[in-house]
Amino acid sequence: MVTRILLAVLLLVFAGGAVAQPTKMPPTAPRIVTDVSDKPVRFADLPPPRRFITQHRTTISGKAIAYEARAAETLIANLAGEPIASIFSFSYIARGNDSSRPVMFIFNGGPGSSSMWLHLGAVGPRRLVLDREVDPTSVPPFGLRDNPFSVLDVADLVFIDPVGTGFSHAIGNARDRDFYSIDADADSVARFIERWLTEHGRWNSPKYLMGESYGSVRAAILPRALMGGPFYGGTMRGITIDGVIMLGLALDYGAAGARPQAAQLALPAMAATAWYHQRVDRAGQSVGAWHATAQDFAMGEYGRSLAALDAGTLGDADKVRTAAVLARLTGLPAADWLARGLRMSPDSFLKSLLVEQGLEAGVYDSRYTLPLAASLGDPVADDPAMARYVPGFISAFHQLLHDDLGVEMPIPYRAITWVTLNSEWSRERVGIPAAPSHGAELAAAMRRNPRLRVMAASGLYDLATTATAGGVQIANARLPSDRTTLRLYESGHMLYLGDSARQFADDVRRFIGAGTP
Repeated sequence: MVTRILLAVLLLVFAGGAVAQPTKMPPTAPRIVTDVSDKPVRFADLPPPRRFITQHRTTISGKAIAYEARAAETLIANLAGEPIASIFSFSYIARGNDSSRPVMFIFNGGPGSSSMWLHLGAVGPRRLVLDREVDPTSVPPFGLRDNPFSVLDVADLVFIDPVGTGFSHAIGNARDRDFYSIDADADSVARFIERWLTEHGRWNSPKYLMGESYGSVRAAILPRALMGGPFYGGTMRGITIDGVIMLGLALDYGAAGARPQAAQLALPAMAATAWYHQRVDRAGQSVGAWHATAQDFAMGEYGRSLAALDAGTLGDADKVRTAAVLARLTGLPAADWLARGLRMSPDSFLKSLLVEQGLEAGVYDSRYTLPLAASLGDPVADDPAMARYVPGFISAFHQLLHDDLGVEMPIPYRAITWVTLNSEWSRERVGIPAAPSHGAELAAAMRRNPRLRVMAASGLYDLATTATAGGVQIANARLPSDRTTLRLYESGHMLYLGDSARQFADDVRRFIGAGTP
């Protein structure tokens, strides 16, 4: 009787207005065969997954570590057991086969980016070598070296390339575009993690997630997808996470907190940029202190001034006083701020700050510069930071594939796939009860799991996902303060570049160590 009543309640919940019915099914759901040409593909119909396994040694913090590198395809299936994707990953596993050793799953963002950036720039056992930490040359030769900052000494590392990036792609009757949405992407990565834990016998290992930029959204959602349930994925995986590390936060602003204006969020990063390029009187302050001063002004007096300006109640004297403070913090004349209505976009600021030198600073890392003239305006290829360090990353990564890992694949490695950003990525939540924000989803995961901890990190010179915006997102998510850590670095969007890698790696190492019994 109890079972029948429970079933009736569940049917009412799924049929009622409280839960929106999906207009389409995600690619991980059982597929309905409609004709003979659409018949299911079986695993037996596919070639075996490619695996490239090599043995290596390195030294981290004076400790010699022998490890195995596994560059491999992993096939995942939908709920009907049909193969839908081949996800390529790079696993670095310290020898000894310790099933209690922490394992960290790592991915970048985009959406549409491979994990190459965190792989070679931050925590992997090998690191890109550039001729300069800031403003490096963009032509070969580039190099690789053992990464003295890798966290392989405290955790095994698994770098995941989501479908449509790297060597990962849809298989069977699925298509890459089927995975180009928030939940299809998260669910496919959850299925990969579930399969990896099973293949490697690591269900009892402490588990961590690290995501950068859009990867912070994926990292916030994954604890929900890894747990599973009737409202997410249609299956109970029961996988809990010990820690989530998010870099360059791109979470939604929660409904619980006030939403600052874009000008407020950008101002502290502009001030830090002006400090770096010596366009202001630093008054003996460090960049951290200068950023903090600008942030206090932005979130206080500046915000009130903008609100009054929009309401038509800001007097001329107050406009002049506000513009004077903006000029002192950013190095641009007060007249420029007044002419722009006390607001300036990051793009305009970065093109104006060094105009006397004929230079433009970068959105992704404002320490980097290129000539202001002759730009075609491409938001990535012409960005001073991306234009300078992307060629080195891609070249060094192909060197890693060929020389270190012996990877031979019949398809090119896709570092970033822009189609997912331009036209095909969907933010629609298909069949999933909406949450106030992605931060709220992470808060719910921390409610379910009292041991889940969060580390959020931002770069002071990042004008793509600013440190101030990241702090607001964390505050609005209302995560438990005793289990949430916020870190700032003197770097850009890739906050481990430019002499900050050691500090970042040490913070990650301490974060993992704090969760070790």
